[in-house]
Amino acid sequence: MKQITKYQNQKVLVLGLAKSGFSAAKLLHDLGALVTVNDGKPFEENPMAQDLLSLGVKVITGSHPIELLDEDFSLMVKNPGIPYDQPLVKKALEKGIPVITEVELAYEIAECPIIGITGTNGKTTTTTMIAEILNRGMKEGQARLSGNIGFPASSVAQEAQPEDKLVMELSSFQLMGIQTFHPKVAVITNLFSAHLDYHGSREEYVKAKWHIQQNMTSEDTLILNWKQAELRSLAEQTKAQVLPFSSEEKVAGAYLLDGNLCFKEEVLMPASELGVPGVHNIENALAAICVAKTQGIANEAIVAALTSFTGVPHRTQFVAKINERLFYNDSKATNILATEMALGGFDPSKLILLAGGLDRGNSFDDLIPSLEGVKAVILFGETKEKLADAAQKAGITEIHFTENAETAVPVAYEISQPGDAILLSPANASWDQYKNFEIRGDRYMAAVRALS
Repeated sequence: MKQITKYQNQKVLVLGLAKSGFSAAKLLHDLGALVTVNDGKPFEENPMAQDLLSLGVKVITGSHPIELLDEDFSLMVKNPGIPYDQPLVKKALEKGIPVITEVELAYEIAECPIIGITGTNGKTTTTTMIAEILNRGMKEGQARLSGNIGFPASSVAQEAQPEDKLVMELSSFQLMGIQTFHPKVAVITNLFSAHLDYHGSREEYVKAKWHIQQNMTSEDTLILNWKQAELRSLAEQTKAQVLPFSSEEKVAGAYLLDGNLCFKEEVLMPASELGVPGVHNIENALAAICVAKTQGIANEAIVAALTSFTGVPHRTQFVAKINERLFYNDSKATNILATEMALGGFDPSKLILLAGGLDRGNSFDDLIPSLEGVKAVILFGETKEKLADAAQKAGITEIHFTENAETAVPVAYEISQPGDAILLSPANASWDQYKNFEIRGDRYMAAVRALS
């Protein structure tokens, strides 16, 4: 990593631990900063805080005292999930203290180029596809996953060598905290309304996503989903070279034509040979192809990676084939839009959908068009009655209720026929029954494996 000196003897407040805060605090300490960490979890329940204290980092836990800012801090590094109206953050901004997220630190120390991926849906799948393609086709170095995908960027950047690539998933929350962050290649998979409770409006959410390109130049490449008029319009406002992809029309980049994935005038492979189903995954693959082409990756490596790609855990992930039934885990589908996209990848007449979860007060009428023709639904959780109403309106006659995602599995198997697909795509958050969507997906997959 670059041995930068700008933080030596600078007083820095790291607000919020978790993986990224812990990584940022350790890095800043190693760079000679005078670090104070403030985390809401009590010290006795906080092993990360305990580790940092043992290194000589000042640690304040259990609350967020506003008096902390009486000290002369030159910087705050904020956990991305902490909103800007949090009292300490608000006060820091009022005092003129810069507030960043740890991806900014990662950029400052990285010796290798960054490929940044953001968007509303498909970030993790696209990021993983890109890394797998690059690792098949790069002649030297390796593609290193980092960022919102679960590997703190500031940790991965410390290990990366100059010949490597940092393939970094970036959330809107992270992008709000950048200043000089500068990817050589950036991708925006799509833009839909999301996290409006955090951002306040769609306009502010889009603005945060658009930060990804704010420091890019004409020597950099910005890859955009050309299907979206909003992104076509935004493309006029960047200094970067724009490389489009589209699942609907031929463009000067990657596109779907006559059932084939193409780049410019080249046909790479039939879309049907992708290792994961759905139009949304075709779009993810097209974005990944664009990145691969900017890095000079051969078509053979691109095709080999995309045909063998079986998905990211909990995102339309293939689980097993049992007596000619195909099981898929899309537990990450915590909203209607994500389930709509998953449903688009299957023949509805051979599909059994498992859905349900936390009741946030919304109806499921928007899901009705995507449910039409689905063979059967098995519903659980707080929203099962609402989903049953939507299923009935969609003309589905086979509707079953069960306790949870695990108990839905034997029911689905019992009513299925050879050739059917059984898909967990809940369209709801998991918190009525599970701590997170990962646990929900893991328990579903364990139930599937128990069948065999």
